[in-house]
Amino acid sequence: MSQAKMEDIISLCKRRGFIYQGSDVYGGLSGTWDYGPLGVQLKRNIMNLWWRMFVDERDDMYGVDAAILMNQKVWEASGHVDTFVDPLCEDVVNHRRYRTDHILKDNGVDADGLTMEQMDELIAEKGIKSPDGNLLSKSRTFNMMFKTFVGPSGGDSIEIGKDVEGAIVPKGKTIYALQYNPTSISYLRPETAQGIFTNFKNVVDSFYPNLPFGIAQQGKAFRNEIAPRDFVFRSREFEQMEIEYFVMPPNRDGRSHEKGEKHLWEEAFAELLEKTHEFLEALGLNPDNIHELDVPAEDRAHYSDKTTDIEYDFPIGKEELMGIAYRTNFDLENIQRVSGKSMKYTIKGTNEKFVPHVIEPSFGVERVLMAVLSNAYREDEQNGEKRVYLALPEHLAPVKFAVSPLLKNKPELVEKAREIYANLSKKNPGRVMWDDNGNIGKRYRRQDEIGTPHCVVVDFQTLEDDTVTVRERDTTEQRRVDVKDFIR
Repeated sequence: MSQAKMEDIISLCKRRGFIYQGSDVYGGLSGTWDYGPLGVQLKRNIMNLWWRMFVDERDDMYGVDAAILMNQKVWEASGHVDTFVDPLCEDVVNHRRYRTDHILKDNGVDADGLTMEQMDELIAEKGIKSPDGNLLSKSRTFNMMFKTFVGPSGGDSIEIGKDVEGAIVPKGKTIYALQYNPTSISYLRPETAQGIFTNFKNVVDSFYPNLPFGIAQQGKAFRNEIAPRDFVFRSREFEQMEIEYFVMPPNRDGRSHEKGEKHLWEEAFAELLEKTHEFLEALGLNPDNIHELDVPAEDRAHYSDKTTDIEYDFPIGKEELMGIAYRTNFDLENIQRVSGKSMKYTIKGTNEKFVPHVIEPSFGVERVLMAVLSNAYREDEQNGEKRVYLALPEHLAPVKFAVSPLLKNKPELVEKAREIYANLSKKNPGRVMWDDNGNIGKRYRRQDEIGTPHCVVVDFQTLEDDTVTVRERDTTEQRRVDVKDFIR
């Protein structure tokens, strides 16, 4: 378990410009977060590393960037309209709503694999009440997709003459209902995966890649969580990094378990899982905090024939970091059925056609970022004082170098420091910070908290021999370095 506490990370993130509460000036909006200058850079570094390792360094991956708003048939075909639901229960006194499985978890009950009826039975049996000490209602399903309307058809309101069932209307007020054309309904996408599946045929028609091949996407997704919590771990707006890796179906690959052979999808699954561990290692995560879970059949999504979750020891406990699922041909078959367009792939030089099967590695950017922050958080003591620092890998740190004149009221030191800052910035665009605020000790502490690996200080000796003091974050060691060697 990381030594970091959640409140320590949240405090540091807000204080140092990583993450702020969304709409904070207006009192905030639950489940939304704004990324400050350092948070933007850290997130970008994580996403760029993922893209480089999973896409740029491979010749079997193709990138897409699909629209957030999609035809409503996409979500009907995928099953999201009917099945993308969580169990919801309600405090019968104040009408606050909660996820039923979270209520059980908070009371020490594991709800994995339980039906909604079984969860209600456990709540009644154990006498579990709401966080405010009141009775809870029976559970019902709640669809987590954000619904919206495309075009002007959803903008008209009409007055209705009688109370709407369940509505609480102040005396003397008029009730209005929204009038719209059902065909104008759309949703903010709850996942990026469907944007990949709907572009499968486009990519095949444009590039005709050999199987196996993958299509990757990074982008925003939205889920109207019943009870967002645990900082950015569970929020209503987030980013995903997903791959749909298309492989030959097991009944066509000529492999047989009876002969001791693995099917092609199994080999691809293992390779992507190994690549995932390489990515987690590149993030600097402690391997002792990483756990593989082979998800049992009763807990897997209905479309999955195999799922492996990667769990991580967060400050909030062991939780899912990412997952890899063998989705068979569920999605492409549904698209083919609903759209009436063939999703079959033809083996080059043959008449052999089939709908490919799919392996999906799915990463949540915010969960990865939270793991990186909690893993990097450190506290120690320097000169009798508590020090907080982020031991971020250099390639992830938002700021790689901080450049300072020893004294900001000495023009000759400032001029030389500005020259070094400019040269370093050319070599490391966007990742060099100028810092001349406060004394040198306060600058070190400030840079430690944001994870800057190297602090470069220009002093009077620099003017004599063109060397600078470089102070290292993790060890606080200081050494003299020739400027030419340093900037090279």
